[in-house]
Amino acid sequence: MTSIIEKRAGLHKDLADLQAQNQRLQSEIYRLERLANIGNASCMIAHEINNLLTPLASYADLALKNRDDKALTQKALDKAVRNCERATRIMESVLTLAQGQEQEKQDVRLSILVEEVFTCLCRDLAKDGITVQIQIPEDLTAWIVPVQMQQVLMNLILNAREAMLPRGGILNIKSSQDPDAVYIEVADTGSGIAPAGLQKVFEQFYSTKTKDATTRQCSSGLGLAFCKKVVEAHDGCISVESQVDKGTTFRITLPKPPSRSSRP
Repeated sequence: MTSIIEKRAGLHKDLADLQAQNQRLQSEIYRLERLANIGNASCMIAHEINNLLTPLASYADLALKNRDDKALTQKALDKAVRNCERATRIMESVLTLAQGQEQEKQDVRLSILVEEVFTCLCRDLAKDGITVQIQIPEDLTAWIVPVQMQQVLMNLILNAREAMLPRGGILNIKSSQDPDAVYIEVADTGSGIAPAGLQKVFEQFYSTKTKDATTRQCSSGLGLAFCKKVVEAHDGCISVESQVDKGTTFRITLPKPPSRSSRP
């Protein structure tokens, strides 16, 4: 009898030790997950801030080469202030997203959102032989965090531009809605993506791009992973269709804005 009691006590002790070890492992996993989030956030921030710094640097360089052009200098300064403000919002936005926190959504007109993205890019794509076609109803809105969705669209537009260089092409941005959802499409007539790559485009650190001859930089492979995370955080989804040498279409599906009475 004593032996049975001792064995039972030993089993209870072993079980308690295993439970304590499991708790320690769970705490370590949680700590590592938070560190991974910080790492992902840092990479995403670097990628997104680079999207703002590139046109900002171009304008500053142009202003320095034309010091007597006061209008151009003023425009460069205005762009610098606006982009620095946006960079601050982006850093806050991406960190919040990586930490899984909620941000306040707004009912935003998509036509204005797209217009602001092109303003931020500071480059007339016609100079690259690209014709931009925008088909967005003036009154169409989406329930989104504006700065996050701007970054999604900026990534898609920049990717489309690169895919159409150097021969040019057509960039078509359109949106529509039905009773359940709002749809945004960004389509290009560029080089397209091979089927094998198409299955991986939303994976972190995967890229179909080669080294850029003008910037001497390679893609980080984070832009589309960021897009996917942002869209899913909006309870939406993003998909892609592509054919080599014919072009690529990204489609974003977002829930319709809630009724005013049900908004927070």
